[in-house]
Amino acid sequence: MAGKKIALYPATLDPIHYGHLDIALRASRFFDQLIVAIYANPKKTKVLFDIDERVALAAEVFQKYPRISVAHYSVLTVEYAKLVGAIALIRGLRVFGDFEFEFRIGMANKKLAPELETIAILSDEQYMHISSSTIREIAELGGDVSSMVPPVVARALRQKFAR
Repeated sequence: MAGKKIALYPATLDPIHYGHLDIALRASRFFDQLIVAIYANPKKTKVLFDIDERVALAAEVFQKYPRISVAHYSVLTVEYAKLVGAIALIRGLRVFGDFEFEFRIGMANKKLAPELETIAILSDEQYMHISSSTIREIAELGGDVSSMVPPVVARALRQKFAR
């Protein structure tokens, strides 16, 4: 990994959707490697898909992109970034509320790891309305989420809520 420009895209990805894919693909153009790092702390976040399911779904979604890898972590994001040699944290912004949240997190991360840059990428207009929580709610109520998530994720959601 020495000499490579590595960025970390930390997220919960519950589930991964086209907005996440868009941000990752666009960010990957600027780095030798982008690690999509899925947060795995069940004490903090209640999730629909467990960590193994989220990693498997993301790995399938990104399998044809050689500069993007998928991993999971359960420590402070900045600590994981240091561990993998990342120089930047990638964040996506959809709506104004995201800016306030990401600004606070970015400033905290800067205090903890001043050598890491936080790079915010504006969501493409076609994905601004998409959020994992909205997708979960639509899917739970039997709605069609195929325009918001890759086919593998749509299948996984149908299976999850068929139980």
